Amino acid sequence: MTSQASQHGYQVAPQELSAQAGALAEIGDRTGGLAASASRLAERRPMLGTAPPALHLAVRLCEAAGRAGLTGDVSAAGNDLGDFHRALKASVDRYLEREADIAQTFRTTGGAET
Repeated sequence: MTSQASQHGYQVAPQELSAQAGALAEIGDRTGGLAASASRLAERRPMLGTAPPALHLAVRLCEAAGRAGLTGDVSAAGNDLGDFHRALKASVDRYLEREADIAQTFRTTGGAET
């Protein structure tokens, strides 16, 4: 859970968001491995025999695994995941910076009256 309901609204939990960003980075690394694996698959022609239907199927499988197929889809997903990870991390960092600025303001002005 990234935020918690409190008596006065919602409370952001930056530690949990940072943990989620770390998990996204790990998934992104694994996605990169999948893309590399799909690319290697596209480079190898399956050994299905020499009959015309088998050769046609082997070519189609290589095409499906290639840039426009599985490799492209996994690479695009990895890029999107990386973009989301960077955006989430930047948002958490900005939140923490602003929170620190506000805390510093309260310390230098003597705190808030409630």
